[in-house]
Amino acid sequence: MKGLSRERSSQAAASSRVRKSNEYLLAHVSDSGHNEIVKPIDFHGRALDFIRLQATSIRLRIGEALRDLQKGVNLGMPLSRPMPTVAPGVHELRIRGEGTSVRVFYYVRKADAIVVFHAFQKKSQKTPSREIDLARQRLQEVLNEAGKS
Repeated sequence: MKGLSRERSSQAAASSRVRKSNEYLLAHVSDSGHNEIVKPIDFHGRALDFIRLQATSIRLRIGEALRDLQKGVNLGMPLSRPMPTVAPGVHELRIRGEGTSVRVFYYVRKADAIVVFHAFQKKSQKTPSREIDLARQRLQEVLNEAGKS
C-alpha cells in the first residue's frame, strides 16, 4: 500500500506528512511562505515523478507556467490549450526543449487547488488515445482522493 504524501513547500524549505492511500502518491504544494495569494497545486505522484525526470530547462518552464496559474494568470496558446476530450476544465501545458516535447495535463475547475494529474513525452502530432485514457483515469483518481480528505 502506497502512502499519500502532502508536501508543504516554500522557496527555502519543505516539510511533509504521510497518509495512506490505496493507489498512488499525491503531492500537495501549498502557498505557505509566499507574500501573494496563490492557489495550491495537487500533483498525481506519477505526473510529479515524470516532471522531476525532465531536463532542468523543461522543469523550469513547467514550474514558471504552474506559478503563473497559481497567481491566476490565464495561460493561452501556444503555452496552454484546453483539452475537452479528457474532461471539461482540463488543459495541457505544451513545453518544448532539448529535442523533446512534453505535455502536462492540469485541471482548473477545483475551487481550492490546481490539479496536475498527467505528464508525458509527446512523440507525434496527435495525442495518443492511450494518453487520453490514462489522463482520464488519473484525474478521476485525484478527484476521488481529494473528496475523501
